[in-house]
Amino acid sequence: MRTALLPVFLILFVCGATPAQTPGAGRTERNYPAPIEGDLVIPNFHFRSGESLPELKIHYRTIGTAKADISGVVRNAVLIGHGTGGAGTQFLSPQFANVLFGPGQLLDATRYFIILPDGIGHGGSSKPSDGLHAHFPHYTYDDMVEAQFQLLTKKLGVNHLRLVMGTSMGGMQTWVWGESYPDFMDALMPLASLPVEIAGRNRIWRRMAMDAIRNDPEWLGGEYKTQPRRALMAAENLLLLVGSAPLQWQKQASTRVAADKFYEDRVTAAVARLDANDLLYQLDSSREYNPSPELEKIKAPLLAINSADDVINPPELGLMEREIKRVKRGRFILLPITDQTRGHGTHTLPAIWQGYLKELLDESEH
Repeated sequence: MRTALLPVFLILFVCGATPAQTPGAGRTERNYPAPIEGDLVIPNFHFRSGESLPELKIHYRTIGTAKADISGVVRNAVLIGHGTGGAGTQFLSPQFANVLFGPGQLLDATRYFIILPDGIGHGGSSKPSDGLHAHFPHYTYDDMVEAQFQLLTKKLGVNHLRLVMGTSMGGMQTWVWGESYPDFMDALMPLASLPVEIAGRNRIWRRMAMDAIRNDPEWLGGEYKTQPRRALMAAENLLLLVGSAPLQWQKQASTRVAADKFYEDRVTAAVARLDANDLLYQLDSSREYNPSPELEKIKAPLLAINSADDVINPPELGLMEREIKRVKRGRFILLPITDQTRGHGTHTLPAIWQGYLKELLDESEH
């Protein structure tokens, strides 16, 4: 198994959220065109739950310019989906953007049109904390993909995608994209995901975090005036654990004192950023995810990449090896544990897996 190795260090905040930039992670100056931000407001958006919103806002940022061929088909658009609790901004970190979006790099933004949306319930898009609280519609991954499709086709003028890729939740939504719109893309690259129902330990830790919020007396059915701190501490403890990388944590916190400080620094900073309703909805949105029954619908070449030290998607389950056989043009790469991998957070370190991205782009080139 080949991996492109580069010393990279990061600290995980929350499952799928932005890793922190630290010494050795590459240049900090941007080496690609400035992102452009915008919003699409979708009127009367209907959710799979039967609920609706008179206006659903989807925030996004783009890098580069869409280019169509002589028949009017956009050929250079790349959609990248973020993880649970994250936002499109996580892909603007130097260890991601400066490795992929710069001149001559695999997703050179002078050649490609990079689209980084904030999913429903995340970032600058409509979410419970905007005011509806627990009355916000209970969205699912299918709703999030449908909203992204409308963003592409109704606002950005994108009628075809060169590549759909995503990390963690965004990786799971990449499978949904391949099944929902099988002719809309040339290639798919889900990172840190599995194409099966959220079950076993993966469901149980999510349920534990959600119950911690719902059962906290200070949650008040979602109408709290101040954040229910005990609930958020309990939920964040779980998020830290499932996003952890034992090898790296042992190095960074090699004594009891260091470990205590390591934990206190991370949990304090993370809890300060959380909103209980938003987090509850974000975790709950995975409840109906299950692409397994329709994997045969996927037409485009698909390359799935996981890391052997990923607690959320443990390789010993053998689920990916079983399911990938049903994807006509599917392949799976399991990255071995090295000094470069960072558990679940390996998904946001393209220096490790960009060689496989090149293979996928070459394979799907028209």
